[in-house]
Amino acid sequence: MRILRSVRHKSCADGSFMKEFLLDAPVTEDFFSYLKNFGTVESLPNVGEGFYKFEKTDWFSIKGMNGDTTVEVRFKKEAMDLTVDFVYLLFSSYREGAADLSLLKQREQAIERRVKERLYGL
Repeated sequence: MRILRSVRHKSCADGSFMKEFLLDAPVTEDFFSYLKNFGTVESLPNVGEGFYKFEKTDWFSIKGMNGDTTVEVRFKKEAMDLTVDFVYLLFSSYREGAADLSLLKQREQAIERRVKERLYGL
């Protein structure tokens, strides 16, 4: 799955920066299951059947509806320059079924150190 382009973006009142991405294929329940390897995923049936939210604290969140070709990604503004490439990598690395996550996990760890250093001085 690939991100084709950002179709909308804006600064939000909560300090985050939102980008709506157009994808080359619809998101699926399996895609959100794959995201569980990198953060927290929850189903939000009160918003709509098949609506999911992924959260990677201090990085970004992804919201989308099963079957849609657009997703909303909200970045923590202070870390966006460090994490935006990882969003593209998450989408482009997704394959249905079992996946080798070792490269993604290595990249995630390297970025995590930089995010914590920037946000918390750790």
